Parts: sequence; structure tokens; C-alpha cells
Amino acid sequence: MMIQQPKPLTVKRDLPRPSDAQIAAFQAIPTGFVADALAGRGVLAPAIKPLLEGNLPFHAAGPAVTAHNSPGDLLATLAALNDVQKGDIVVATVCGHQGNAAAGDLVMAMLKNGGGAALVTDGPMRDLSGIVDVGLPVWCTGLSPASPSTSGPGTVGLPIQIGGQCVSSGDMIVADRDGVVVVPLGEIDTVLATLDTIRAAEAAYDAEIRAGRKVSRKALDVLSDGRTDFL
Repeated sequence: MMIQQPKPLTVKRDLPRPSDAQIAAFQAIPTGFVADALAGRGVLAPAIKPLLEGNLPFHAAGPAVTAHNSPGDLLATLAALNDVQKGDIVVATVCGHQGNAAAGDLVMAMLKNGGGAALVTDGPMRDLSGIVDVGLPVWCTGLSPASPSTSGPGTVGLPIQIGGQCVSSGDMIVADRDGVVVVPLGEIDTVLATLDTIRAAEAAYDAEIRAGRKVSRKALDVLSDGRTDFL
């Protein structure tokens, strides 16, 4: 028997956060560009997808506020709403639990009231019509009518594992139709500098394709420089 029961919540205060300029620089940037700038790192599992019903937005970029919930629970997500600043994205794990919803329209409405930009979770959502009415974007694993509990234990603000990635509060989250990418706080400036090169390369390649290119330069190089065995 435990002499003292653990508290249902652990909350980290004074969460780190990117600068306003860093946050602004990621707005409207495709996740593909961000993933390329990270050399393929930071991409959440493809099971975490945007809800696209009812013309919900499908692009968001903002600092993470993390919540770790026990499977089937919601308490940490609810507590994380207390720390949301304008433009933040709540990233809430339920340890991949699919037996009930990770959140619903009431959470989304409170997130919107607090100035939050989006929710990312590795569980399903519920109350789709209400979520559509709220109008904030959501990335999740689907839909479920089953309600979560609010018992804990859980954490807010501490690093979490979600979708195969580690996410810390203050990391930049960039999400769109293709999925979700996590940019570690300490790598933001490096990624932003690399994005300029990626944009230029992508624009040049697009121009070549519009002009009629049929085979990639990479493939043509391998075909012509002795690295191919022809049978």
C-alpha cells in the first residue's frame, strides 16, 4: 500500500516559447518544406490527420503546449488550457488510446476562447458538428462518441512522446493536410534559414517541370554516370 497517493497533475510553469518573429515566419509554410529542412525528422505518424469536415481550417503553426494524459483520460489536456497563450497549439497524448475520444467540442471552444490555434492528439475526437461550429483545426486519429475520464494522472508542460516523436513545450508545430511536423525550439533559426534554400530549389524544379521535364535530374545522373547496370 502506498503511504501517500500521487497527485493527479504535475504542471511545469514558465514554459519556453519562440519569439513572435519566429512564430510568424512559419505561417503558411507547407509541412513538406519544414520536413525537408529537418532532413525528414520531426514528422508525426500519419495516423494523426487533420479533420477536414465542414470546411475546418487545415493549416496551423504555433508553439506547443504539451499534455500527457493517461489512456482514456482528459485531465492534463483540460489543465493545459490554463497555460495557452495566443497562437499556441495544444499537443496532447493519450498514449495512443483509441477506445474513447481524447477531446471534443467543449475543449475546442475553451481553446479558442484562450486564443489557441489548434489541437494535435494521438486519439480520436468527438462532437464533430460542435467542432465544426468552433472552427479551430484539429489533427487526430479519427472520431469516437465515447467520452474520456478526468481522473489523471497527467502532466502539463513536460516533454511527451506522440506519433513517434518527442515534443517539448515551446517547440514549433507546423501542421497541414499532409500531417504534423515538430521543430525543436533550439533548431528554429537553423530550419528557417534552410527553408529559403528549399523554397528556391522547389521553385526552380517546378519551373523545369512546367517547361516539359519528364525525368528527374537525379535519375538521369545515375543513369548516365556509370552507376547503373544495364541488362
